[in-house]
Amino acid sequence: MRSDIIKKGISRVGNRALLYAMGVCKREMAKPFIGIASSFSDLVPGHINMRGLERAVENGIYAGGGRPFVFGVPAICDGIAMGHSGMKYSLASRELIADIVETMAGAYALDGLVLLTNCDKITPGMLMACVRTNIPSIVVTAGPMLTGHYKGKRLDLVHDAFEAVGRYKRGEISKNDLDRLELNACPGAGSCQGLFTANTMSCLTEAMGMSLSGCATSLAVSSKKVRIAFESGSRIVDLVRKNIKPRSILNKKAFLNAVMVDMALGGSTNTVLHLTAIAKEADVNLSLDTFDRISRKTPKICDLRPSGEYFMEDLEIAGGIPAVLKRLGSRLDDNPTLTGVSVKTITRTSRIYDEDIIRTLDAPYKEEGGIAILKGNIAPEGAVVKQGAVDESAMIFTGKAKVFDSEEEAMDSILKGKVKKGSVVVIRYEGPNGGPGMREMLSPTSAIVGMGLSNDVALITDGRFSGGTRGPCIGHIAPEASRGGPISIIRNNDTIKIDIKKRRIDVHLTAREIKGRLRKKKAYKLKVTKGWLSRYARFVGSASEGAVLE
Repeated sequence: MRSDIIKKGISRVGNRALLYAMGVCKREMAKPFIGIASSFSDLVPGHINMRGLERAVENGIYAGGGRPFVFGVPAICDGIAMGHSGMKYSLASRELIADIVETMAGAYALDGLVLLTNCDKITPGMLMACVRTNIPSIVVTAGPMLTGHYKGKRLDLVHDAFEAVGRYKRGEISKNDLDRLELNACPGAGSCQGLFTANTMSCLTEAMGMSLSGCATSLAVSSKKVRIAFESGSRIVDLVRKNIKPRSILNKKAFLNAVMVDMALGGSTNTVLHLTAIAKEADVNLSLDTFDRISRKTPKICDLRPSGEYFMEDLEIAGGIPAVLKRLGSRLDDNPTLTGVSVKTITRTSRIYDEDIIRTLDAPYKEEGGIAILKGNIAPEGAVVKQGAVDESAMIFTGKAKVFDSEEEAMDSILKGKVKKGSVVVIRYEGPNGGPGMREMLSPTSAIVGMGLSNDVALITDGRFSGGTRGPCIGHIAPEASRGGPISIIRNNDTIKIDIKKRRIDVHLTAREIKGRLRKKKAYKLKVTKGWLSRYARFVGSASEGAVLE
């Protein structure tokens, strides 16, 4: 076993003494040493239930014949970090998480890993690490939150809390309603209730075969989740004994399947960043063009919030990800999973329990997948839009630019009613380098929707969006402003045209005019010059390549 390097031989007397100090029994020295990378935190609703899941995983490892060791990994709740400088740390934390898991697995020569995760950047960071270390690993996602309830309606965080701010500002709801929504939108533990980034990544992790069947949609408060945690603990010992490693599962086919499932579900635009980053660790080429090619031929068969009215608990009742795989059927590539059965076996043996929550391919909600990749003179390297959450009337949008050099400036203007119909809000210097950290723009996009302007105002940014964003919002514009991208030279009242159907985003300027403006542009100075974020800003790559550290 890999762990023999720290526990066998006369030269390891000191190592063993320290292991015994932790309560390891002598007979346990012969067992596989399994690390449980736990992202438990009192600061993240999606992670507060993990103490119980840690125990279930530990019991499973013991039952399977292994010896568990829990260690901690940081976790950021994007909703709490949203709208202020704290969001600069969110995407950057993905790299820290990958490095921490790699560090612990390497320093302790662990034989296997159980990756206990749930929310936005934690899951991709864990997956990046397990591919990098390439030791037997299994992912346990802690599960979605139950829906909230108020006045007979089901609630979710984005529509009924973030977007409620705009509805209150325009007088659509009372202060009492706002207060009640605030109290009832999030009833307890779990990742936010719609197909936002956390739940999308859980679904894609299962689709790629890195978690047990049913894991992604089983609710945080369910006994099913606890059973899956136990079975995952037991399964990791089998994976170690059979030497089944992540790279044997996370191959090109797995990523193509994940993209297809993403498009069919209508998932978060952040998955483009995360799948690209994980693929890079796995030495798999996953270009932006691949996302768009698969999107054009994959219908959107689910209608989950934020673009629809169903919730994750509805998808769970309808059969979860196994049912979605069944619906996609022959379109998927067959591939092994760590469950011990192939993708095709899962498609054959699964059942669909609701034909509206998971529609047939010939009667989809949208003819194309949930995400589209745009290019043009604003975004030569590409940009990303959640087209499944854009109304048909806004798929082609022409308007006058209203330019802001930070999220805070834009938010202030939106809430003061200064952004009018026909505007294209431009928020720049919020990319991976310029932000730094590529902040999510959920606060401004939610305010726009809440104020009734979702189809009348577009927003473009070199930052990114929450999985809860809807409307004509184009993010990940690359190159970013701080690195000389054309978005940096857009001026107020320039005409911008967005044509999602033709996959174009352009400012009405000639190539000569753009070059002239770029020539006169001053060099960008980093916003953060000390600490971890300054290092991140200097070494992070383009959003078009996953915004990974180079």
